[in-house]
Amino acid sequence: MKVIRYASLLLALALLATVTLSSAQQRATNSERRIDALLARMTLAEKLGQLQQLDGEGNGTFRPEHPELIRKGLLGSTLNVRGAKNTNLLQHVAMDESRLKIPVLFGFDVIHGYRTIFPIPLAEASSWDPASAERSTSIAAFEARAAGVRWTFAPMLDIARDPRWGRITEGAGEDPFLGAAFARARVRGFQGTDYSAPDKILACAKHWVAYGAAEGGRDYNTTDMSEQTLREIYFPPFRAAVEAGVGTVMSGFNDLNGVPVSANRFTLTEVLRGEWKFDGFVVSDYTSVKELVNHGLAANDQDAARLALNAGVDMEMVSRLFNQHGPQLLREGRVSQATIDDAVRRILRIKFRLGLFEHPYSDETRESRSLLTSENRAAARAIADRSMVLLKNEHETLPLNKTVHSIAVIGPLADDHRSPLGWWSGDGKPEDTVTPLMGIKARLSPATKVGYAKGCDTQGDSSEGFAEAVALARDSDVAIVFVGESAEMVGEAASKSSLDLTGRQMDLVKAVQATGKPTIVVLINGRPLTIGWIVENTPAVLEAWMGGTEAGNAIADVLFGDVNPSGKLPVTWPRTVGQVPIYYNHMNTGRPPEANNRYTSKYLDVPWTPQFPFGYGLSYTQFKITNLQLSAPHISPAGKLMVSVDVQNAGPREGAEVVQLYLRDIAASMTRPVKELKGFQRITLAAGEKKRVEFILAAEQLGFWNREMRFVVEPGEFKVMVGANSDDLIEATFAVEN
Repeated sequence: MKVIRYASLLLALALLATVTLSSAQQRATNSERRIDALLARMTLAEKLGQLQQLDGEGNGTFRPEHPELIRKGLLGSTLNVRGAKNTNLLQHVAMDESRLKIPVLFGFDVIHGYRTIFPIPLAEASSWDPASAERSTSIAAFEARAAGVRWTFAPMLDIARDPRWGRITEGAGEDPFLGAAFARARVRGFQGTDYSAPDKILACAKHWVAYGAAEGGRDYNTTDMSEQTLREIYFPPFRAAVEAGVGTVMSGFNDLNGVPVSANRFTLTEVLRGEWKFDGFVVSDYTSVKELVNHGLAANDQDAARLALNAGVDMEMVSRLFNQHGPQLLREGRVSQATIDDAVRRILRIKFRLGLFEHPYSDETRESRSLLTSENRAAARAIADRSMVLLKNEHETLPLNKTVHSIAVIGPLADDHRSPLGWWSGDGKPEDTVTPLMGIKARLSPATKVGYAKGCDTQGDSSEGFAEAVALARDSDVAIVFVGESAEMVGEAASKSSLDLTGRQMDLVKAVQATGKPTIVVLINGRPLTIGWIVENTPAVLEAWMGGTEAGNAIADVLFGDVNPSGKLPVTWPRTVGQVPIYYNHMNTGRPPEANNRYTSKYLDVPWTPQFPFGYGLSYTQFKITNLQLSAPHISPAGKLMVSVDVQNAGPREGAEVVQLYLRDIAASMTRPVKELKGFQRITLAAGEKKRVEFILAAEQLGFWNREMRFVVEPGEFKVMVGANSDDLIEATFAVEN
């Protein structure tokens, strides 16, 4: 009887799945028919209008010209217009007063939160917990949707191996495997399974492609690399986003191998649409179409429009070259009608999928009750807790005892409301930010004296506040110094030639340390910094990153042990800027570094190794990873191998460990990296608890792009390595055999 019922249940589920699939297919078919009907009625001006996005005001209002352009069908999308009232006003013009009633698509940079600001993406990647990223982007989508925003220009998926580049703060770091995991999670968070849902928004994978490899770490600069490097390092997060269903992609600013990416047919059409079957639309980055003239690819604005349209850009952000020159390009046969129609079709398809035609307006009553709720703040705090990386903790300096008599809270970032929000901070407001000083005071009883001294600014030469800071430290039991970067030092157009602490911040740390009082340094920043003196001389260093609205509370959680730090670095940490670019998954050389051999690949003045390796992070407990076992000594190229280890919490308290699996192809038809991340699991163990952790390796992890640009798994010996970071590993070998 149970078997019959079970079979009936399976049949019912299968029928439901078929009906659901059929319904989705029917909706898609209906949308395509409606698109055909619209295209047949549209004038060329109206078609080019759908390809145009224009900027609103910084405060969220639209510009005076926007209503009339929409009324005439000459504007299909806006950037920065937000707030349910503002978006509804413009949408009513489109739906009530324009000829074709095509709704406007409202976009905004919701990078790591809309009103509730979460840790910067680089910090969030330090959690090695894609579920946290999916949660934060889901909440960001909920808030943004309530405020009339239907499209975000996120996630940023650029791999960044150079911390001089300010936009390293917006991504998941240096590794394509970790980057792909976070790409999938962030797309799912923003879009869900149906981005027409009232709590979801359309995502945009950016910046396609290799923008993060800018020469010299200088923003907007040239990139030049092999196709193999493109496919193995810079493509994977974008492919993961496409496979997760991302609706839009943004072409970047940079030149790539001589062809700027906003006019690069290979990346925009051959790979994105041809190989990966992406059927959403491509939007240019801010004026990047017009900038094709500056690059020297286009002779003039008209030529720039021709190149971008023919390469595969569908929507032009802010500059108006498609609109201005499209008619003449069409008349002269330099752009085909099919090219324009295909671009319009792709944009209309996304508008239908968003449900804009059926539900163009936002509920204005919902906005006020959806932003910065207590639940959203609690989520921001929990994710910030997971993002922090304990870099050093000598003599168990941390966690601090809450019964400590007096604490000196020092530094330019100790009570800064703006900097924890980072550069791209949506509609976040500094007055909502919990600063470190506020968080520490809230965590302690009145019996503990908490003093504060700024000491200095993040920039400038003044040491006027040193005396107050030093006196406070001398009169306290422990000093906590908050240094790093202010918000304007990170993000777009924030490249730096030095990674040292700016201004007199390092001198401030030295002055406080010289008092002899236990000194803890907390870093608030958006990129790795060169802090060798601090690492060598202070007992405890916590990387708190720019932690968002709840940063101060989360920092206090970790400092006082309510949360056991579990973050791991998603980027290699250099000793000096002269080592940059530095990354763990590098190729070997014919002369690998040897300590006593001058004629090997290293530096004369500093060790060639990083300050902290990729994947590094300490805990208040201790973990042991042992007993590495493989399910077989060899597998076929199409086979699968199980890798397993024992993980034990050998310390005194519960904690989370990120178990990392790396692989090396010992000898292949092309040189391979010394190691590549191919798996990770974040697990929580009680004190003394042991768990067996398993990974599966298959062709996807074993293969690479060969000289013919084919993805292959070659026979040969492989080394598998498992551990707590990219340096601290145990090893085993296996072979791939035909």
